[in-house]
Amino acid sequence: MGDPTGFMQYDRELEPDRSPSERIKDWKEFHKHLPEDKLKTQGSRCMDCGIPFCQTGDMLGGLTSGCPINNLIPEWNDLVFKGLWREALDRLHKTNNFPEFTGRVCPAPCEGSCVLGLNEPAVTIKSIECTIIDKGYEEGWVVPEPPKVRTGKQVAVIGSGPAGLACAAQLNKAGHLVTVFERDDRIGGLLMYGIPNPHLDKSIVDRRVNLLKEEGITFVTSTEIGKDYPSEKLVKDFDAVVICTGATKPRDLTIEGGELNGIHFAMDFLRANTKSLLDSNLEDGNYISAKDKNVIVLGGGDTGTDCVATSMRHGCKSLLQFEILPTPPMERAPDNPWPQWPKVYSLNYGQEEAMAVFGEDPRKYEVLTTKFVGDDEGNVKELHTVKIEWHSGDNGRPSFKEVPGSEEVWPADRVFLALGFLGPEDTVIEQLNIERDERSNAKAEYGKYMTSVEGVFAAGDARRGQSLIVWAINEGREAARECDLYLMGSTNLP
Repeated sequence: MGDPTGFMQYDRELEPDRSPSERIKDWKEFHKHLPEDKLKTQGSRCMDCGIPFCQTGDMLGGLTSGCPINNLIPEWNDLVFKGLWREALDRLHKTNNFPEFTGRVCPAPCEGSCVLGLNEPAVTIKSIECTIIDKGYEEGWVVPEPPKVRTGKQVAVIGSGPAGLACAAQLNKAGHLVTVFERDDRIGGLLMYGIPNPHLDKSIVDRRVNLLKEEGITFVTSTEIGKDYPSEKLVKDFDAVVICTGATKPRDLTIEGGELNGIHFAMDFLRANTKSLLDSNLEDGNYISAKDKNVIVLGGGDTGTDCVATSMRHGCKSLLQFEILPTPPMERAPDNPWPQWPKVYSLNYGQEEAMAVFGEDPRKYEVLTTKFVGDDEGNVKELHTVKIEWHSGDNGRPSFKEVPGSEEVWPADRVFLALGFLGPEDTVIEQLNIERDERSNAKAEYGKYMTSVEGVFAAGDARRGQSLIVWAINEGREAARECDLYLMGSTNLP
C-alpha cells in the first residue's frame, strides 16, 4: 500500500449530504462526493491487512459478510490514493458491472467486515466506489464495448433488475445475442421503480441501460412473459432462458381491517410514485399521495425507509414507523462479532428527514399491530398496537409475548406494508413446470443455476429469495457463466 500507516493517521470522513430539511423539497439525489484530495486520504486508510475480509462475500450468522461480487477493494483503494483513477475504474469493472448502482444503494457489507472496523471506523469503501465510477463517466472512460465476435446463440433474460442486467451484460460479452424482457414500460426493474429517485436517480439507470443497448443487447418492454408472450414459446424461440424476475410477491398482514382503503403494499406506493414522477413530475395524479395524511409504515429495512422518505416529500401530516424487533444496540452485541454484518442502531436517510421535521426518530420498536379500524366510508382511520417483549423459547428460538396494558391507538390515513417478500410470482415457474424449493423459489443449485428444465436458468431473488443488490449481481454474473458453458461447452466468463 502507498501509505501503510494511513489508518493510524486519518479519521473516517464521509461525503456530505444535502440538508434533510432541504432535500425533502425535491426528488434529487442527496449524496455529494468528497473532493479528490480527501478521497485519496480515505483510500490511504485501507491498511494492507493481509486477509481482506471486505471482499470475501460469505454468509455469517444469516447475514452477508464482505462483498458478494468479490470487489478488489484494497487494490482500487490504493489506486485512488495514488491518483490513478482510470486504473481504479478498470479494477472496479473487473468484478462489478454496475458500481454506480451498488455505490448508491448497497448497504455495504464490505464495510461491516473491514479489518480496520475491529477497533476503528471502517474504510469508506462505498463512497470511494461511487466516486470512481462517476468520475469514469465524467471523464468519458466508460464507453460501449460490444463483442468482436458473435456466437449466433440467442438467450432470453426475463426481468431487467440487477440480476437480469448483470446476466445480460455478461452473456453479451461472450458474444451471444441477448434479449431482455421487462413487463414494465421502463428498463431497470427494482432499480427503476422500487427505489425512489433521491436514493437512485433514474438518469443513472438510463445511462447504463443505454450503454448496454449500444453494446448490442435488445430490450423489450411492456411484455410480460407468461401473459403477453407464452413461456413455452420463449423456451422454443431461444437457445437458453434465464429467469431473473425477482421475489416480488409481497408479504401481507392478515389482521382485522386489512381490507380497508388506505392500506397499501410498499412497492405499490413506491412504484406508482416513481412512474408518475417520471411521466409527469407527479402532475398526472396517478400515485398514492401521503400529503396531509397520518402515515404509518409497518416494517423496517430499506423498503420501509424509502416509504418514509417518499411520504416526507409528499408532505405528510405525521409519520411513524413500527418495527416488531427490539431496538438495535449502539455497538455490536457479543453474539454479533466482527466480521458479521453489524446489527447496530443507525439512522438512514428517511429517518433523518423525519427527525428534521417532526423532531424524533419515527421508528418505534417491539410494536405489534393488532387491527385496523375504518370510518363509515371504508377508509382506514386508526391502527391498534400492543407492546411486546422478546425472550428465548424452549427450543432456543426467540419468541415474544404481549405486554398487558400496553395497548395503544394511533391515527392513520395511510398505512404502508414493508414486510418483505415471499418469493417470485407464479406465472413463468408454473407454466414451465419448474421445480421449487421449500420457500417457493425456482429451485436451482447455487453456482450452477440450472433449473429442473434443461436450458432454463434462474438467478437473483427469483432463486435465492429476497436479498441484496450485490447478491443479485453476483448471481446474474455467475448464471451467465453457467449459461455460456451450457451453450458452448466452455466459457471464459468469470
